[in-house]
Amino acid sequence: MRYCNLESLFHRLVAILAQFNIVSRYRPYSRTEPGFIPANSRCLALFALLACLAPLPLAAQEEPGAAAQVPTTPPFTETGIAGFWDPRARVEEVEIASGRSLRILTSDDFPPLHFGGPDAVPTGFSVELARLACERLQVPCTIQARSFGTLLEALEQGEGDVVAAAFAGDERLHGRFAVTLPYFRFPARFAARAEDAPMAVSAADLVNRRVGVVADSAHAAWLARYFPDAVPVPAPNAAIARSDLQRGASDLVFGDGLSLALWIGGRASQDCCVFVGEPYFDELYFGEGIGFVMRSDDVGLARAFDHALHRIWEDGGYARTWLAFFPISPFEPAGAFLR
Repeated sequence: MRYCNLESLFHRLVAILAQFNIVSRYRPYSRTEPGFIPANSRCLALFALLACLAPLPLAAQEEPGAAAQVPTTPPFTETGIAGFWDPRARVEEVEIASGRSLRILTSDDFPPLHFGGPDAVPTGFSVELARLACERLQVPCTIQARSFGTLLEALEQGEGDVVAAAFAGDERLHGRFAVTLPYFRFPARFAARAEDAPMAVSAADLVNRRVGVVADSAHAAWLARYFPDAVPVPAPNAAIARSDLQRGASDLVFGDGLSLALWIGGRASQDCCVFVGEPYFDELYFGEGIGFVMRSDDVGLARAFDHALHRIWEDGGYARTWLAFFPISPFEPAGAFLR
């Protein structure tokens, strides 16, 4: 056990088991945070998790050539916003030192999450959510826009306190920084031409249907696993995949839901297309989403933001902010488009 180095396998196994509701979602802790699991304990936990595989029902085991069971979609609000916070969970409030102010670092090049607004003032869903968290915590904060590639280095050097930008949560980020629970996740979506959009999307519905997808991407791999009888139409990039759908070279397109939402609601689509099916969330393929990033020695601030975000979700502030920046929600169930 002394030389066990299976942490990445531990995280991946938990994510797999969570899809079958065998274990709850596990979030890595900082080494300085209460609740951190030492390496030896993680190894023991890994073997315990492996033991959980023995009683898996046969339905959970994939047959060769058969479609795998699509991961469960999280619950939605009436406004088409996925809920990433468990309303039954109790998030402990963490106090921030009196007199502290926060410098929020962001970039202005990734709308609608963070971009330059009127008079070049930073705004966007991530930025405004950070402002709401500061208000909830009753701490003054300033917003500073920088080049995206310099944000994490500036944070480490003490030039800011929080990064509000679209850095995907992964083991490398968690190992280097303190990160809040995700406040946004990138869903995968199907879209189709409005005049012949299918009312339902299942493995059986897409047998022999042509689906545009970016070649050699996570979305292509996911499509092959869960819709093996669909006919992929590979494209070198997302723009060409969407163009193929418009001109009839494919029956559907499958890709990042945020990009598709912006395209469907923009001029380039010429009102051709709509979402079909539900949004899909799968950490193994599309990542855990994005959270606010703090220095590794500022775990208390990350937990304080977690509490603030939970409360913002409960009081409707999250939904109001979401609706301000997403006229077409990438989370919107397809029924809203096919009435």
